[in-house]
Amino acid sequence: MYDVVIIGGGPGGYAAALYAHNFGLSVALVEKERVGGTCLIRGCIPAKSWLQSAEVFHTVAHAADFGVHASEPSFNWEEGFARKNRIVDQLVNGLSGLLKKRKVEVVNGYGRLAGPRKVVVDTGEGSVELEGSHIIVATGSVPRAIPGYEFDGERILNSDHALDWQRDPGRVAVIGAGAIGCEFASLLTDLGNEVHLFEMMDQVVPGAEPQAARSLERHLKDRGVTVRTGVSVGPAQIGDGGVTVPFGEESVQVDAALVAVGRAPRTGDLGLEGTKVELDRGYVIVDLETYETAEPGVFAVGDLVAGTPQLAHAGFAEAIAAITYIATGEPAPVNYRAIPLVVYTHPELASVGLTEAQAQELGYEIEKTSHTLAGVGRAIIRGQSQGLVKVVAAKDGPILGATVVGPDAGEMIHELMYAVGWEALPAEAAAFVHAHPTLSEAVGETLLAAAGRPLH
Repeated sequence: MYDVVIIGGGPGGYAAALYAHNFGLSVALVEKERVGGTCLIRGCIPAKSWLQSAEVFHTVAHAADFGVHASEPSFNWEEGFARKNRIVDQLVNGLSGLLKKRKVEVVNGYGRLAGPRKVVVDTGEGSVELEGSHIIVATGSVPRAIPGYEFDGERILNSDHALDWQRDPGRVAVIGAGAIGCEFASLLTDLGNEVHLFEMMDQVVPGAEPQAARSLERHLKDRGVTVRTGVSVGPAQIGDGGVTVPFGEESVQVDAALVAVGRAPRTGDLGLEGTKVELDRGYVIVDLETYETAEPGVFAVGDLVAGTPQLAHAGFAEAIAAITYIATGEPAPVNYRAIPLVVYTHPELASVGLTEAQAQELGYEIEKTSHTLAGVGRAIIRGQSQGLVKVVAAKDGPILGATVVGPDAGEMIHELMYAVGWEALPAEAAAFVHAHPTLSEAVGETLLAAAGRPLH
């Protein structure tokens, strides 16, 4: 009998397994593939490897802007693919070693709930039954499909397929301009591909601050992406010449269509139907204080949890909270309002907390302040001075949310994360001094303005 049996070896699952070591809990981790899950193997890490290659290529191609003259660069897709795989393998091997060091028993196979405190694992060569005082379901998510775009891995692709491109895809239509769609559009255009980005909502990154979304959209267009918002695509037409994507009375001819309309929870065929676990459109409903489901002793964390963001770092936090409750009986809820979201485009878009619209919907009387990167010395030096920082605060109250668009926005957002998480007043946050010249000065300038005493 293990203290904890975990189904799924992605960020939520492996984080729970690792964190359990702090409490001396015995753990079995069930994973049908390699440990690491979507983020490490088919998502965050390989995607950012491609994005880094694209950024380096773009930088070299524009080196003359900095007085550096070199021959025209070329990009080798096979080498980029190999580099991506090396990075993934390195991190997977490191994670496997850490799990072994923490005495986590990794069981390879497909796990299903099989009654109270039991998990049956199909290993491909038979079945293994595991018993656990507590069971954590952390099976993650899969790319969503849409009618008329059935995946074939060649002409119609999802993000899993696209991360394994070993040759230049040529002309690509990206369906969906959320984080995943925008990231692919960014890296593909930087590598010289023709990119058409479609979004049915009225802005890229739906739900983001409109001002920030407009800024990112301008950047993508300036870099060569054809962006169409507020449009719906019709069924793809596949022919010898590629794929025709219709929209309204028009259409575009491309070599491949990449569907990036979000991810669906992986909750089918887990044995949940034989339990009291409740679902909402396929997502598992949990108590957000403890992450326990309606089935006593069964918990869920990560992408399959109802009402929480599908982010690897959210999965980490939920895993820590679930293990803490299992070990101590004390709830350790996650502060979702202070979890950052980063879109790793070039430039990046990052946000934390409430947007202006969300704050107003909750009844706050707000004060908003923004500062562009146009006058920030470090941004000008880097040749990336188009962007902004925006802070939303309650009138005479704390900072409620913030957004950054620009180089290294994903790093800059974290000081604003602390401001939101600790409910700091603008004047309190503005009291700290930023080094000069840095990109983060834009944050300092915005906070000073939010405190009513702008500098520049």
